[in-house]
Amino acid sequence: MNATKLPADFQFLPEMYEDDYFPAKQVDKVKAAIQKVVVYLEKDSTDPDKVQDKLDQMTSKINELQEDFEEHDSEIETGARESIAETVERVLAHFNIDIDIEEALREREW
Repeated sequence: MNATKLPADFQFLPEMYEDDYFPAKQVDKVKAAIQKVVVYLEKDSTDPDKVQDKLDQMTSKINELQEDFEEHDSEIETGARESIAETVERVLAHFNIDIDIEEALREREW
């Protein structure tokens, strides 16, 4: 069992939350997808293959949110991609998971 926890003050997607172009409710949905990976990492194995499966599920969920963003006159564009990647990189680093960010987000359609 993994005893490592993400700090309570960890900031998810700070650039997206600071930019009015991204509706907060939609950003919350991206955050929730990332938080599912965090919950897994805090409770379960840090085996790279299993973690990658969770990352693929997260990325697929974020892929599904593209239309939701568009319905709110926004999109998962360059700024969002960078914010998501940066947040995921910080999560992986915190848990000492050695997965390249391009591999971690390999299922992305954004």
